Formats: sequence, C-alpha cells, structure tokens
Amino acid sequence: MTERISQYHHDGLTFDVVDSGPIDGDVVVLLHGFPQTAKSWSAVSELLHTKGFRTLAPNQRGYAVGARPVGRRQYTMTKLVGDIAALIDTVGGPVHLVGHDWGAGVAWATAAARPDLVRTLTAVSVPHPGAFLRSMITGTQGLRSFYMGIFQLPGLGERFARFGIPRSGMPDDAAAISRAEVLDGPALTTALNWYRALPFVSPRAVSKPVTRPTTYVWSDADIALGRKGAVLTQRYVHAPYRLVVVAGATHWLPDTHPELLADAIADRAATG
Repeated sequence: MTERISQYHHDGLTFDVVDSGPIDGDVVVLLHGFPQTAKSWSAVSELLHTKGFRTLAPNQRGYAVGARPVGRRQYTMTKLVGDIAALIDTVGGPVHLVGHDWGAGVAWATAAARPDLVRTLTAVSVPHPGAFLRSMITGTQGLRSFYMGIFQLPGLGERFARFGIPRSGMPDDAAAISRAEVLDGPALTTALNWYRALPFVSPRAVSKPVTRPTTYVWSDADIALGRKGAVLTQRYVHAPYRLVVVAGATHWLPDTHPELLADAIADRAATG
C-alpha cells in the first residue's frame, strides 16, 4: 500500500496507527510493550526513516481507545496475533516485524504462527516464549516474574503497576507519557488483561519455533528478564540468528538506546 493509514479495523475494533517515514520504503511494524504506547517507538522510528524505512506503530488491543473490549479472554495471544496480522494485511506484507516487552511476545508469536507475513524479526527484551517458559522452570526467571502473579489480582494489580513502573528504571519523560496514557486512566485495566489472559496460553503454541531471520536484543541490567532466557532463545529460531547483549542497560531500550536498536533492525532487515 502506498497510502498513509491512521487507523485500521479488526474483530469489531478500531486501532490507531502512527504511519511515518518514506511512503515507498520497506515497512517496519513496531509493537509497543506494557505500559507504553506507539509513542515509545518515536526515537527509533525517526532513525529508521533516515535509513529509508517506512514505520507503522499501532496502539494495540487494550491501549487504543477504540480497541478496549471487556474480559480477559479478549486478550489471548491468538487475538493479539490476529490484530497484527490484520494490520500487515492492510498495508501489504510481508514486513520487518519488531517488538519490545509484550510487543516482543506478540512479534514472536506472529512470526511463528504466520511466517508468510514476516520478512525478518527483531525482538527486544523478551525472549522467545518457549525459552522464557523453560527459564521459569530451570532458572531464576520465576522469581523475576513475581509481579505477573500480582497483576492477576483486580485492583491490587492496578495499584502495584502504578507504584512499580515509575521505579523500574523507566526514563522520566517516558514514565510521564505512560502515566498520562495508561497508568492513570482506563487503559491500565485493559492493558493488564494481557497478563490476566496468560492462563489461556497453549503450551504447544509457546514452543513453536520461528523460521524467519531473527535478532534478539537483551540488556543485562534488565531486572525483569534474566540471562537464561536470552541464552535459550537460539534453540527456538530455525533461521539465521543473532543475540545482541546491551551491557548495563535497563529494560527500556527503545527509550534509552534508540540508535542501537535502529541499527540492529536495519542490519537484520538487510538479510531478509
């Protein structure tokens, strides 16, 4: 597609999209995590534009004002992948797919379930879901992920998110946007429904490998995600693969290291 889009529709919902950069450039789809929005990719997008890419950053299910259905079953990974597949179908795929945090989870799942829609994959912070699950069982990831249990509890989960996220190393300017757009408004509960839908995840789907050229970027000072998952991820990629370790960096790489991510995305895109 060579026309700009600001919205698209799927499953009776309306999603907002930030579509920018050279209109005829190769398309990079950027998926945000919790508790951020498409704005978290602004700095990375600007750098990708200078490299000739067109970027599309959607506000995903639970975040977009027109896409906040009620009930945690509306936030299963199948639903989330369907939303991104619909976006790619709208603009014409395949695309270079990028995700951070929960966005990485959706990107992994989309690449595994719909490889026809993905040219290359760049996952940031969150490892392949199969590696994540194995690290929960065999490593320390279970301790690092204690907050996921708290997020299951209505009310308490919301209070914990408002308290904990600003103290997680997120830069002040990013935290201010997160508070304004998610943490202090109705989007917080629908965003937390991504966690609350985890009991409905299929173990078989979690272990499905990715067959598209992949880069995984992990920071070794990420308090939420340990080294074990990063090391194990290669087992679940049956294609050219690269692990990029960012020394001393926190979880919020799109905000703190946009140049590094833009370079990693462009390098990976060159192989697909």
